[in-house]
Amino acid sequence: MKTSTKWKHDGVFESHQEGSDKSITIDTDRKQGPGPKSLLLSGLAGCSGIDVIDILKKQRVEFSDFSIDVESETTTDHPKVFRDISVTYSIRTDPANEKKVKKAIELSLDKYCGVSAMLKKNSGIHYKLQLIK
Repeated sequence: MKTSTKWKHDGVFESHQEGSDKSITIDTDRKQGPGPKSLLLSGLAGCSGIDVIDILKKQRVEFSDFSIDVESETTTDHPKVFRDISVTYSIRTDPANEKKVKKAIELSLDKYCGVSAMLKKNSGIHYKLQLIK
């Protein structure tokens, strides 16, 4: 995996991933794009979301309206790092599937998601599940 990031102006950078024609604008003021730490949290949501969807599909669990919200607190001293990360999974599914959904989330966060594994080295990660009716 390789990315290339170029400074555009002020606190704005443009990042390209090798093998993709898409770019991401990174902005410290968050006017033209997300900030670097927000991208890490989005990466966690995307990584875990992919795992959870794959696991639920393999288990033939029917669901819809799946979303993930990630919040974090940071330390006050430099370098300001994540201290605590809260991940909220919201999914529309039959309440009878709750146990399977929780298992899929736990497998993702504890076994499959590489972003989770990296962030756990410095931060606590916990999750909540909201079943949408």
